[in-house]
Amino acid sequence: MTSQLDKATAFRALHERPGAFIIPNPWDAGTAKLLAAMGFEALATTSLGVANMLGASRVSLDVILDNARAIVAATDLPVSVDLENCGADEPKRAAEAIRRAAEVGAVGGSIEDFSGDRDRPIYDFSHAVERVQAAVEAARALPIPFTLTARAENFLHGRKDIDDTIRRLQAFEAAGADVLYAPGLYDLATIRTVVSSIGKPFNHVMGFADPTLTVGQLSAAGVKRISVGGAMSRYALAAFLNCAREMKDKGSFTYVREMAPVGELRAAFAAVSPP
Repeated sequence: MTSQLDKATAFRALHERPGAFIIPNPWDAGTAKLLAAMGFEALATTSLGVANMLGASRVSLDVILDNARAIVAATDLPVSVDLENCGADEPKRAAEAIRRAAEVGAVGGSIEDFSGDRDRPIYDFSHAVERVQAAVEAARALPIPFTLTARAENFLHGRKDIDDTIRRLQAFEAAGADVLYAPGLYDLATIRTVVSSIGKPFNHVMGFADPTLTVGQLSAAGVKRISVGGAMSRYALAAFLNCAREMKDKGSFTYVREMAPVGELRAAFAAVSPP
């Protein structure tokens, strides 16, 4: 059994070694175990994947944390939690999500500047920075080296303003965030521009990026951590829909030729015993 402190230390070490690493995004215990069995070194939850699993458009912080608890319990790997906007606008209330993430066994988590309000989707600059500052204070008060990720969400919400995105990331870095993240960056040139403007590790999500990019290219551009967000969940659902359409529209079942072998799944699940 690996302690939470050991997991937190190992997670920090991944961010300090040379090159980029992949942190894939399971959405339940089964997908977490499959990823662990394949040799990945850390996992990150996906709020979109959880919403997809539950048939919801959005999920609450309580649901996010319950899902994180199940994923933490499924493997011995470090887990970082997608906490969305931490469930609150006010900085100190939002920072409580960091403490709660640690309580369910996570060793990292994120806070973002997307408000959840479609009319005013991005928090004002000063408010966003205050929220990160509060989250940093909460993380530093924990008995483990909790890795805090601060996200600038402009590009996902119709504000493709690279200068403002960089300004926010730099302010989040100055506030003490350990990892910086700007989902929605598509091409390598833009990614290089952002990464070169900051001094902390950068997380790049491939769910919204040029799919031809490789780990080698991203690493050379300075990216440290590569996630996929809800992409694997959406891909799995695409396969599910294709199966359903074949049955409904054609009355056939040829998709069974491509099923994952039961033996392979059982072997992977058995190989990853809960801590």
